[in-house]
Amino acid sequence: MQEEYGKNDLKYEGGELYLDGLSLREIADEYDTPLYVYSAERIKQNYTAYKEAFNFMNTKICYALKANFNGSVISLLTSLGAGADAVSGGELYMAKEAGINPEKIVFSGVGKSRQEIVEAIRMGVCMINIESEQELMRIEKIAAEEDVPANISFRVNPDIDPQTHPKIATGLKESKFGVPEEKALELYQRASSSPQVNVRGVHLHIGSQITSLEPFKMAASAAVELVSKIESRGITIEYIDIGGGLGISYGDFKVPAPGEIARALKPIFEGCTQKLILEPGRSIVGDAGFLLTRINYVKKGKDKNFVVVDAGFNDLLRPAMYGAHHDVIPVKKEGESITADIVGPVCESGDVIAEKRKVDGVIQNNYFAICDSGAYGFSMASNYNSRRRPAEIMIDNGWATLIRKRETYEDLVSTEA
Repeated sequence: MQEEYGKNDLKYEGGELYLDGLSLREIADEYDTPLYVYSAERIKQNYTAYKEAFNFMNTKICYALKANFNGSVISLLTSLGAGADAVSGGELYMAKEAGINPEKIVFSGVGKSRQEIVEAIRMGVCMINIESEQELMRIEKIAAEEDVPANISFRVNPDIDPQTHPKIATGLKESKFGVPEEKALELYQRASSSPQVNVRGVHLHIGSQITSLEPFKMAASAAVELVSKIESRGITIEYIDIGGGLGISYGDFKVPAPGEIARALKPIFEGCTQKLILEPGRSIVGDAGFLLTRINYVKKGKDKNFVVVDAGFNDLLRPAMYGAHHDVIPVKKEGESITADIVGPVCESGDVIAEKRKVDGVIQNNYFAICDSGAYGFSMASNYNSRRRPAEIMIDNGWATLIRKRETYEDLVSTEA
């Protein structure tokens, strides 16, 4: 491993790994493992990069809560001016608890329940992104019952290949998300004459972990073209929401920065009077998080070596679900350097964090830092094998603060009737 990983807030000093000036070994010793640790400073830098890059037009940055829904993370971003992209009633609640102005909240999701729609209308969110004709009908009925018009847009499926993992590609015609353009025009026409809804915007979101500029350019062009078609029918569009989806570099490949995307999209939006909505998630919190895990056992074999750690796929699902790559680096520079599978304690053969990986610091009771775990790490964690979900720590201004307690065994049965 290089002396510096990614940005210079993570570095070795005296053979130990430090994040924002604090020893990760000391933090792991104090709070036990598995343990998520986040850098507040890196989250701030990532958010600010978007804010500065897209200052060429009126832009709302609505953080995708699904990436990391810890209340302290959301509150930090709220203090910086972020809004929220919510996809459930729970996320609407989290956004409200963080004090986010409803005008900065967009509510998405292909399967919104009746109760969730009621909550969104009562909150007065900026837009409910509608994904089907039946959903429009349900919203109209609820808005009539509530006697409050619902602010809406339609999520349009542009059939654009985001060049990402199939499980997180959402803008292809075979995807469950959105409505096709030809249907969207019909729905906009209908909604524009409905007293129960206020048509405010157009929404496109083509996928997640996108690592090239072209899909963003295609989506922006499709959105601008669609707005032109809608407005030619006498319907005013206030917002263009192009979603999120910018990836991070989990390995050695290069990913475009928000500034590069902004420069690529600026000519496309030239002359647009609409306001822009962005929904970044992973690119704000992904590289700000690290999962600390203890080496429990080293198993050496004739054909393969295994390093058994105390974090399993119930703590970090991405490698098992997507075959995702996460760099694994030692917290202390001691022990061996070997090629091995880094595996967890869960009773499944698929509980593999890294396969055939050359790793340093292999010695029992040393810690590994699993890098770039701030997005879809804890938020996808589970209690499989009756394992307790890990604690979470935020490092900010030289202090490490517990922002989520480790679950207890009593927590595992606390909701049973």
